[in-house]
Amino acid sequence: MPRILVTGGCGFIGSNLVDRLLSRGECVVAFDNLSRRGAVKNAEWLRGKHGAKFELIRADIRDARALADAAHDADAIYHLAAQVAVTTSVTDPRSDFEINALGTFNALEAARASGRNPLFVFASTNKVYGGMDDVGVIEKETRYAYRDLRGGASEAQPLDFHSPYGCSKGAADQYVRDYQRIYGLRTVVFRQSAVYGYRQFGEEDQGWLAWFIIAAVLGKPITIYGDGKQVRDMLFIDDLLDAYDAAAQRIERVAGQVYNLGGGPTNTISVWTEFGPMLEELHRRKIPVGRGDWRPGDQRVCVYDISKAKRELDWEPKVNVPTGVERLYRWVRENQGLFE
Repeated sequence: MPRILVTGGCGFIGSNLVDRLLSRGECVVAFDNLSRRGAVKNAEWLRGKHGAKFELIRADIRDARALADAAHDADAIYHLAAQVAVTTSVTDPRSDFEINALGTFNALEAARASGRNPLFVFASTNKVYGGMDDVGVIEKETRYAYRDLRGGASEAQPLDFHSPYGCSKGAADQYVRDYQRIYGLRTVVFRQSAVYGYRQFGEEDQGWLAWFIIAAVLGKPITIYGDGKQVRDMLFIDDLLDAYDAAAQRIERVAGQVYNLGGGPTNTISVWTEFGPMLEELHRRKIPVGRGDWRPGDQRVCVYDISKAKRELDWEPKVNVPTGVERLYRWVRENQGLFE
C-alpha cells in the first residue's frame, strides 16, 4: 500500500487531509511538532477517530535527519508545515526563514534522497505576489476591487515577495518548482488564498475568518486592521482537499506546475464591511470591534483567477461563502469547549 507523509499533519489543513486519507484506507504518517495552537487537540481527535491507524511522528521540519527518516519510504509527501503569520515573521524573521525556507528545502532533499520520486504537494501562499502595487485598485462602498483584472490575478502575476513571511514562502515556492526542473521530482505548488473550515484554530494574525467567528462566540475582542474593505477569495477546506486529490490523480501531467488556488471571483468577501454583517446575522447580535493600522504587505484585494486549475485539474470550488461560513460557525458553536 502506498505510504503518504503529511508534514504539519495536525494543523488545520493537515488534520483534515490526514482524516480524509485515513477514512479511505490510506497508509498515512503525520509529521508535526505540535507547536501550533490547536495541533494537540487535532492530534487527539485523529487518534480518537482512527485509533492505531493514526501514526504521528512528533518532530520539527528544521530537523533534516528526522524528516529524511520519515520520508525514506513515502510515495507521496504533502508539505503543509509552516510558520504561517506575517506578524510573527516580522518580529522573528530568523525562525520564519528556518521553518519555511530551510524546512521546505529539508523536505525536498528528503524526497530526493528517498529515491522513490514521491508526489510532492506544497502549500504556498498569495503573499508571494506581495502588495501587487502594480495592479490598479478601485474603492467601492463596501470593498476594494481590481480595476482591470476582472477574472482575478493569474499565475502570470509577477512575484514580489513582501514581508519576511512572503520571502520565506516565496523562496520555498521557487525551490519546489525548480526541484522538478532540475531533479525531476513530481512537485506541484498551490498558491493558496484564504482557506477556512473545520478544525481551524484561527488567531488574530492568521486565519482571520475563523478567528472572527471564534472571538464572536467566546465574546473576545476583535480588531480590524485597515478599513475592513480588504477583499479575499475564500476557499472551503473540502474544496482545497479536492484540488489536492485532483493533482495527485494527474501528477504525471501536472508535475512542475504552479496553480493559484482559491475561491475565485465568485467566492469573495470583504474582511469586515461585508463579513461583519454576515457574522452578526448568524450570531444574532451586534459585534463590537476595535480598529488598528494597516499591516505590512496587506493586499487591498486578493482574488485569484483559478481558470488554470479548472482547466488542468478539472476542479472548481463547490462550497460558496455563505454556506462555508455557516458550516464553520456551527462547528465552532458545537465545539466551543475546544477554544476555551
